[in-house]
Amino acid sequence: MREYQNKTELINSIREHYQKYITEFDSISEEFKNKRIIEVEQTPSENLSYQIGWVNLLLQWEKNEQQGKTVQTPTEKYKWNNLGELNQSFYQEYGDYSLAKQKELLTQLVEELCQWVESLSDTELFESEQRNWATTKAKWPIWKWIHVNTVAPFTNFRTKIRKWKKLNN
Repeated sequence: MREYQNKTELINSIREHYQKYITEFDSISEEFKNKRIIEVEQTPSENLSYQIGWVNLLLQWEKNEQQGKTVQTPTEKYKWNNLGELNQSFYQEYGDYSLAKQKELLTQLVEELCQWVESLSDTELFESEQRNWATTKAKWPIWKWIHVNTVAPFTNFRTKIRKWKKLNN
């Protein structure tokens, strides 16, 4: 997994990978947003819904902890061994939106996330056990949670959506 020297590097990486990812959807027409291609795991709408769901969850964990609430990750309803159903809930929650609306929502969430990262101290961002929601057996610092929910999937899912587009033509 890539490591970051500072929050500016992390934010720049999020924005760079996000921009490459989101522009892949510019050439997909609304009529094909739910077209399933057997060789690709998700439809374009599911791909975006997944990203919206996970970035939103990450931000919600932080908001809830800052409000003094006990945070159950990934959610109170879904456990870590039940991520398939959690992802399905994202498809249901966001899948009725147009691709344009999904892109707009995700862009807003990514910007909110970057603002949050900017507000964190280096200690909060790069040292373990800085948040209760981030304190698991793995003892990841917050930056790893951010990376695996932004940069990594933006990179991996960009490849998937490019494959979907190639096979759709």
